[in-house]
Amino acid sequence: MQTEPMTQWGFEKIARELEYLKNVERALVAEEIAEARSHGDLSENAEYDAAKEKQAHLEKRIAGLQDMLSKAQVIDPRLLKHEKVCFGSTVKFCNTETEQEYCYTIVGAVESNPSKGLVSFNSPISKVLVGKEEGDVLNIMLPSGSAEIEIIEVTYIEIDFE
Repeated sequence: MQTEPMTQWGFEKIARELEYLKNVERALVAEEIAEARSHGDLSENAEYDAAKEKQAHLEKRIAGLQDMLSKAQVIDPRLLKHEKVCFGSTVKFCNTETEQEYCYTIVGAVESNPSKGLVSFNSPISKVLVGKEEGDVLNIMLPSGSAEIEIIEVTYIEIDFE
């Protein structure tokens, strides 16, 4: 079974959402179905069909979250060395041609937020960076195309996910 690396924060986020969906949303959807069912003929009841579809999406999300939790590998990045790029590392690198600098922190998929510089451990860019160290020069695929980059710094910075 493939594990899903994440921080304790990511694990708790998934667990909270799962609890809410199971204990609150399920009951609300069941009420919607009951209400729609009370309106009569189910074969021509769009409200009933919509409620059943909503229930199907809800159950799919619940199953997905349960699967994520079962595969979760909670990692405390503070305990890792970060001499080389690994989970939780903040990596600063520059495009050797344009000298444009980039800075990304490698996190779990559930914590990923590229607009804030948080990229998933399973993303293509992370897969290229993991295991590399300061001074390494490598080719990487950026949104603008293929580029040669040099890793400037590998550090650990505490992230506030809230």
